[in-house]
Amino acid sequence: MAPVARAAEAVAPEQMSRFLPPDSGDGRQSAVLVLFGDGPRGPELLLMERASQLRSHGGQPSFPGGALDPEDGDPRTTGPLRAALREAEEETGLDPAGVQLFGVLPRLYIPVSGFVVTPVLGWWREPTPVRAVDSGETARVFTVPVADLTDPANRATAVHPRGHTGPAFLVESALVWGFTAGVIDRIVHYAGWERPWDRAKQVPLDWHA
Repeated sequence: MAPVARAAEAVAPEQMSRFLPPDSGDGRQSAVLVLFGDGPRGPELLLMERASQLRSHGGQPSFPGGALDPEDGDPRTTGPLRAALREAEEETGLDPAGVQLFGVLPRLYIPVSGFVVTPVLGWWREPTPVRAVDSGETARVFTVPVADLTDPANRATAVHPRGHTGPAFLVESALVWGFTAGVIDRIVHYAGWERPWDRAKQVPLDWHA
C-alpha cells in the first residue's frame, strides 16, 4: 500500500474531484472506509451494494461508510476515522480491530446528497467474515481484486441520463460509478497502477435494463 499512502500525502483536493466542500461549511460530514486486503489474486478492495429501495444512491455500489455521529468526535481530526470504522462494522460486520488505518484522502463533496466525505484508507491486517448486516440498507458485500480494477477491459465511461459522464468499472457483476468510481479512479492513477484504457467505451447507467 506504499504507493497509495504516498499518493494520499501528496494529492490535492482539486486533483481528486471538481466537487469540493462548499466554502460556506455547509454539508453533512461523513466518511467512507477504503479498505484494501490480501486476496487469492493479490490485493483487493472491499465494496458493498446499497439496497435498491434506499432513497439516496439506492442500488449503487459503494464503500462502507456514512455520516459522522456526535460521539465520533471532531470532523476535522479523528472523527472521520472513527466514523469510517463504526459504519463499516455496522454495515458489513467486520471487526475494526483487524483494520489498520494508514491515511486519508482530501474531503470531497456529493452535491446530490449534500455529503462532505472523507475517504479513509485502511489495510485489512486481520480479515474477518463480512456480510450484509441489514438487508434494508445493504444488498450485498463483496471484494474486488485490484487487478480487475486496473484491467482495461473492465473500465468504461458511465453516462448519466442527464448527460453527465464519469469513470466506471464493470466488476463482480456490478457497475461501479459515481463517487466511488471517482475515488477508485484517482487512487489507481496516483498510485501509478493505471493502464491505458478506452475512454470512448461508454456504459449507460440503465445498463441492467
